[in-house]
Amino acid sequence: MRLGLNLGYWGAGNDAENLDLAKEADRLGYSVVWAAEAYGSDAPTVLSWIAAQTERIDVGSAVFQIPARTPAMAAMTAATLDTLSDGRFRMGLGVSGPQVSEGWHGVRFDKPLGRTREYVEIVRKALARERLKYEGQHYTLPLPDGPGKALTLTVHPAREHIPIYLASIGPKNLELTGEIADGWLGVFFSPEHSAESLESIRLGRERVGKTMEGFDVVPTVPLVVGEDWQSCADKVRPYASLYLGGMGSRQKNFYKDLATRMGFGEQAQEVQDKFLAKDYEGALAAVPLEFIDATSLLGPKERITERIKAFAQAGVTTLTVSAMLQDLDEATLSLRVAVEALEAAGVG
Repeated sequence: MRLGLNLGYWGAGNDAENLDLAKEADRLGYSVVWAAEAYGSDAPTVLSWIAAQTERIDVGSAVFQIPARTPAMAAMTAATLDTLSDGRFRMGLGVSGPQVSEGWHGVRFDKPLGRTREYVEIVRKALARERLKYEGQHYTLPLPDGPGKALTLTVHPAREHIPIYLASIGPKNLELTGEIADGWLGVFFSPEHSAESLESIRLGRERVGKTMEGFDVVPTVPLVVGEDWQSCADKVRPYASLYLGGMGSRQKNFYKDLATRMGFGEQAQEVQDKFLAKDYEGALAAVPLEFIDATSLLGPKERITERIKAFAQAGVTTLTVSAMLQDLDEATLSLRVAVEALEAAGVG
């Protein structure tokens, strides 16, 4: 198992510290650093900035939003980043959610499975530098009733194959991920509750004659180092309450649905009710400690070592950590402790 670093969203006032963290992860031998986008900073600009100031570490999007770019634009961006980074780019894709897709990008959130399948097919076709012709339910290239011409990508990526990851949560999306992607970007991953998700991925791979061999299982896991693991968990509460309570509407919140499938349905409902009522302190308090512990790395190095063993045994191949709500010194220490814990766990 390898380690990764997720920097989250740019522009929160800690950009210089995030760059320092990326450089430290590069020095420590982390395999990849990921950047996110929602409706603020875009991921490719951040990744190009990081790639220019690091040497070995891969840079990955977690994620490029599918409604934000045409598949051809995503391929252009991937090829450019891979060339500029000398073959260090990994492309994570995700459909986002109805509120961002329709409210920010003006793209209907309909048939996400079919749209994602076609999107990935077109991206791969473009990156292979094939002449871009495609007839699907969601995309048709070139348009049949105009002067459009089937074109070929002019940029040569540094590698023949740029790995594509999908961020997915629901069972059908997980099956699709196993079928068409090189890896999975997971969220709120718990070793004790992961069997169902990984089985869905395995079924998707089995459908196309593949095994889990070589498939990259990449959850992002909050990391907080300290003597008292329960106090460490408090730094994760704002993140958990935001996603369970506010990342989506009352009717459609994929993260709340995931927590429900994990057995925390009643508590997740309370978090959402309080969050949507703008009782943010109540939402924080309602996040169950057991949920935070199951999906995080908390406490002293010895405790983190045991949890790392559990993640590896569950099938994680790249454990991506997020040092949230910590200053640069705390976050840097956390990254170093994770490396030591990985070595102590004997799964690296």
